[in-house]
Amino acid sequence: MSHKVAIVTDSTADIPEELIRKYGIHVVPLRVLFAEETYADGVELTPEEFYTKLGKAATLPTTSQPSPTEFMNVYQSLLDEDPERAIVSIHLSSGMSGTYQSALLGKSLLEREGDITVLDSKSASYGYGLLVVQAAELALQGKSAADIASAVEGMHRTRKLFFLVDTLEYLQKGGRIGKAAAIFGTLLNIKPILSIDEEGIIYAVEKVRGQKKAMARIIELFQQDFAGKRVNVAIGHTADPGSAIACAEQLRGHFTLNEVVYTNIGAVIGSHVGHGVIAIFMWPVPE
Repeated sequence: MSHKVAIVTDSTADIPEELIRKYGIHVVPLRVLFAEETYADGVELTPEEFYTKLGKAATLPTTSQPSPTEFMNVYQSLLDEDPERAIVSIHLSSGMSGTYQSALLGKSLLEREGDITVLDSKSASYGYGLLVVQAAELALQGKSAADIASAVEGMHRTRKLFFLVDTLEYLQKGGRIGKAAAIFGTLLNIKPILSIDEEGIIYAVEKVRGQKKAMARIIELFQQDFAGKRVNVAIGHTADPGSAIACAEQLRGHFTLNEVVYTNIGAVIGSHVGHGVIAIFMWPVPE
């Protein structure tokens, strides 16, 4: 009997619903809190609903990670279905959230030890969602948990990501940048090009004046790694598919695109970056 490896992640991977269904990925939701109202990310609150509420909210929402018990219950349910199966569980950067630690604790709470590998993605949104999808593809091919974990690590090293925020307000209120820097940057139309470092922390790569110049610079940065190569690309947007499609068309003028994935940046990540974000994730097509 074949025991297909089960793939678990959390809602901040921002994986499109059709891919979750296609690969049978198990998603544990984080929660978003608007004042006294709490919503399970992606379950009780869609990205479209979230950004509508965000525009009307008097105060910024907060977020909370799943409890260890929630992870334990998912792992236990999968092991009850097939005690011999392995589980690979991939989660939001430990540099941004305690979700990874919660998953580790959930594993330790199991009464019966299972073959569970919990991975810190050191990334966010589809920056690791694409790793989860690759893991699920390999699981369908019958690869072992060790092979899947190794492939995820390899892909993590080869994919690049950059994102632009429309306003510095959310990063400032979340403590990512100082208030003076936010005001000064807004007045001068400064668009920081952001990425995530090797430790899974958001940082500013460069600061460019104006959206058009920022996008041109992002293309130059991607060309340093991918010029002349066939690439896959995913574009994250804040419930604004038109902006993502326009971004893809711009990229087509500079790269040979193989697969293009469009994904909503969900409520949890959106709580920290706000409206009008474009995130671009690029990785080479295996030769």
